[in-house]
Amino acid sequence: MDQKKTGKFIQTLRKEKNLTQKELADKLLITDKTVSKWETGKGLPEVSLMLPLCEILGISVNELLTGEKLDQAQYVNKAEENILGLVKEGKKRFILFNMSAIVIVIYTLALMLVAAFVPMQDWMRILIIALALVLLIPSIILLCYFDRESGTFECKHCGHRFTPTFKAYIMGAHTITKRKLRCPNCHKKSWCIKRMYK
Repeated sequence: MDQKKTGKFIQTLRKEKNLTQKELADKLLITDKTVSKWETGKGLPEVSLMLPLCEILGISVNELLTGEKLDQAQYVNKAEENILGLVKEGKKRFILFNMSAIVIVIYTLALMLVAAFVPMQDWMRILIIALALVLLIPSIILLCYFDRESGTFECKHCGHRFTPTFKAYIMGAHTITKRKLRCPNCHKKSWCIKRMYK
């Protein structure tokens, strides 16, 4: 999946429909900066926006992800490629998240062990512990951001997939694969399952 190609495709179709970025954004209840981000290849539409965007542009989701209009013969092949691409992207982000988490934990533990067992003055010990905490807290926030962005959460009531706000993500009780969130579609709070693709 080529984000730049998809972005240029969105831009071309938007212009064909005589829509400005602002007009398209207003129809989707988003900002024109988000549309600009798509069109410059710096991001893709969230899953919840793909169908409404495709309806406005008069294309299928498969064509949106491919970045071109498809005939019937191409359609099935491109659908399979797009699904595999989404799964690979989700796995890549998951591996990056886990590797980063392991490195941060090891680094913090190493600093704490140095502070605990290496003979040194008290002020140095306090400084090393403070340094470990100063590095740990922003790192945890960054890891939470990556984890939140690496997929979607699926509501167990209505099956809607969504990316929660950062606040809802942080505050939600969680296990390794589930997080207690309020679905923006049915507005019910439940243990939503983490899906590794958007």
